[in-house]
Amino acid sequence: MCRLNAYSQAKQDSTVNKSPYIINSTPKQDSTHFNPRKMRLDEINFVTSYYSQNGDHSAVTGGIGTEKVTDIANGLDLNFVWTNHNNNKNTLALGLGFDYHTAASQAYVSKTGASSPSGTRIYPSADWTVENSKTGNTFGVGAYLSNEYNYKSLGADVHYSVKTDNKNGEFSVKLQGYFDNVRLIYPSDLMPATTVITNNYGDHGNDGHRDNFGTSPRKTYNASFAYSQIINSRLQIAFLADVVGQNGLLSLPFHRVYFSNGSDAIEKLPSSRFKLPVGFRANYFLGDNIILRSYYRYYADSWGVRSSTANLEVVYKVSPFFSISPFYRYYTQTAARYFSPYEEASPTQQYFTSNYEYADFHSQFFGVGFRVAPPKGVFGWQGLHELEIRYGHYAQSTDLVSNVISLDLGFK
Repeated sequence: MCRLNAYSQAKQDSTVNKSPYIINSTPKQDSTHFNPRKMRLDEINFVTSYYSQNGDHSAVTGGIGTEKVTDIANGLDLNFVWTNHNNNKNTLALGLGFDYHTAASQAYVSKTGASSPSGTRIYPSADWTVENSKTGNTFGVGAYLSNEYNYKSLGADVHYSVKTDNKNGEFSVKLQGYFDNVRLIYPSDLMPATTVITNNYGDHGNDGHRDNFGTSPRKTYNASFAYSQIINSRLQIAFLADVVGQNGLLSLPFHRVYFSNGSDAIEKLPSSRFKLPVGFRANYFLGDNIILRSYYRYYADSWGVRSSTANLEVVYKVSPFFSISPFYRYYTQTAARYFSPYEEASPTQQYFTSNYEYADFHSQFFGVGFRVAPPKGVFGWQGLHELEIRYGHYAQSTDLVSNVISLDLGFK
């Protein structure tokens, strides 16, 4: 079963920051000689993390009840590189992710407690990028797959970047499309009054699950734009913008809503949504040992949500091979026009939800990272060129709290 939306939001807020110290760098100079190279495995990255969350505003039980979630996420990335007959660099990135999670509120999808509180997700990906050896411009395509108990998603993208003549600026575009099928899982007490297929075992639903009524499609289209610029040897900036459109089933039938008159129903949201986030990033090199990473984003959507995110990370290089990175992020948002807390929604509303992902709240996320990258390899192992450990604590004004710790290993 899919992780709860409240959990997805919090985990998105606690994503490990993998952005490099440098926004944009000058590519290697062009070689005038034909020098093709065969494909080789250039780098392997392995990331594992443990995430724990708790709160008392579960969407499954109508805005009250446990939001306790644990998640173990693992990701493996393989980067292959080769040079073609035009001396252009090709990179093939293959990824495989696997998550195992438990969500206490999932047991309450059915009032009998029959639903499993755990689940798994697997998500492979592939991306091919070619870089022009003369201009530094890149072109690439990617594909994604994600599979969980109650949804399957296919995705694809096309991305392109072009550098300025002096190589200090870069403009990039990425077009993405995601095509999901969401399994319609209903609470046992709110199953739709439709004709139900019954199998030989007396179970309802087309696959033997009493709460499953087929699938419904969901489509997401995203266009990302970015311009990065090296101002001088110390300051580098980037402007970011996305245009996102969604249509299809954007609510989940196992999310309950309790009305002010004591009745209840499943969550109902519009079948389309438009999102527009814009952001600004700046990296400043304060001397030889300190790097300041700052980020701001403003977000608005067609459901009435408005949010602001401000993030600061200070990278302190204790030595050329060891750094400590404390970070802090503040986030605030307004409520969607369709959100109501437990037993406050009106039964005359056209759309309604008690999912606190759409509530008015603010949050803080802070922690620290430790990175080592010695020239002779971590622990003297030449193949392990980088090790990073990060810990973060997330606290939301709705009393949702979470902790995440991650380990990132880079192999050459």
